[in-house]
Amino acid sequence: MPRCQVIVLNGGSSSGKSGIARCLQAVLPGAWLMFGVDSVDAAMPASLRDGEGGLGIGADGTVTVGPEYRRLSDAWRHGVAAMVRAGARVILDEVFLDGADGQKRWLHALDGLDVLWVAVRCDPDTAAGRETARGDRVPGMARGQADSVHLGVRYDVEVDSATAESMACALLIAEQHALRG
Repeated sequence: MPRCQVIVLNGGSSSGKSGIARCLQAVLPGAWLMFGVDSVDAAMPASLRDGEGGLGIGADGTVTVGPEYRRLSDAWRHGVAAMVRAGARVILDEVFLDGADGQKRWLHALDGLDVLWVAVRCDPDTAAGRETARGDRVPGMARGQADSVHLGVRYDVEVDSATAESMACALLIAEQHALRG
């Protein structure tokens, strides 16, 4: 299998990960699938999107993950890893709500695979402005996640979507991918 079949983009809500991921699909050689936190959330039953044992979003934008949601998310991570082991190349658009522990869960699922870990940084004010413009997030989520998702996480490359357009960020990531072989 060719090296680096997985690129993990980690950043807070409204940090620009999805736009960067779409640009990566356009500039990387070959076909890349894109999945992430929104993919797994959309697959969850409604009862786990705002119920006991599921994903909770507070009025201030804080996010909690219940045990049943976590169990299904873990299974989903291993399913994504199985697709990579079967030959798919995958870009993951992620939010490590618990920083290094979120990365550890992916490290476990992706064990033995070559992964490019990318920090997508965006200052809290810019992220909060994007959140307001989107209108589909609880106010406070972007500001609260802007820095916390990066705590203790090890990266191969970092981009700042507040100071560079999505395509410029994608080109930097693609360059690092190419250097990996």
